[in-house]
Amino acid sequence: MIVVAGESLIDLVPQGTGALAPLLPRLGGGPYNTAVALGRLGARTSFCSRISTDGFGDALVEGLRAAGVDTALVQRGPEPTTLAVAALGADGSAGYGFYAEGSADRLFALPAAPLPSGVRALALGTCSLVLEPGASAYEALLRREAERGLFTLLDPNIRGGLIPAPDAYRARFRNWLPYVSLLKLSQEDAAWLGGSVEEWLAAGPAAVVLTRGAEGMTVRTRGGAGVDVPAVRVGVADTIGAGDTVNAALHGLAGRGALSLRSLPALSRAAWTDTLAFAARAAAITCSRPGANPPYATELAP
Repeated sequence: MIVVAGESLIDLVPQGTGALAPLLPRLGGGPYNTAVALGRLGARTSFCSRISTDGFGDALVEGLRAAGVDTALVQRGPEPTTLAVAALGADGSAGYGFYAEGSADRLFALPAAPLPSGVRALALGTCSLVLEPGASAYEALLRREAERGLFTLLDPNIRGGLIPAPDAYRARFRNWLPYVSLLKLSQEDAAWLGGSVEEWLAAGPAAVVLTRGAEGMTVRTRGGAGVDVPAVRVGVADTIGAGDTVNAALHGLAGRGALSLRSLPALSRAAWTDTLAFAARAAAITCSRPGANPPYATELAP
């Protein structure tokens, strides 16, 4: 089983142009999208978060269950659901304004017990590692499970408007790296964070996957191997959830026996090429339809 930990929220996506265009609520949040995508791809998945008991929260929980995601690790609370108002660029890229003060997901508490023995990987990222007090609890979860030997994936998925002290966050990011098995980030995230792939690999991760939008994606490993794959050309509705879909598609590494710090650098170039090509196909389907609507396994069958 793969556990995805982090926030869920409601994306308010404009239906048209102009400041007063109608907003359509869609289920979202980077970790939430990753969990749903994993479930749709057929991976045994559990979501670890805190979700509101309001109507939006009920819809978020139902969305997880509809995707086959286990919700036993979900905490619930009466505080409102976080809202993210999307602004779409001409190329379909999305920026966000957040309404997150006092919301339910910010009050996530570290589970008292370690994750169940059947868990093989933990994925985290996005707002959950920014907004306190939950951010410290998610960070503690990352450290605890990594120290137990669990494979970990980190997608920082930077939302600059939520980070009041960028340099302090960059320092925290560097401190997480010794606990990260696989780092996945966009080229925009990489530019914001500073540093280099080589520096990050030396700090801990066995591999770094860098997504480059329409230019495809790249992996570099601690052993020095590098693979580039092109993007799949598609008519873009928007890019919401595309990176989260890549996170989920990387679960195919499990089928190659690569969910360990020791085996990941030894993965062959052909295996990395197949894995990233699959992720590119999955992300293209997400980009082809509005909102975070990742594909099902049947849509990616050969």
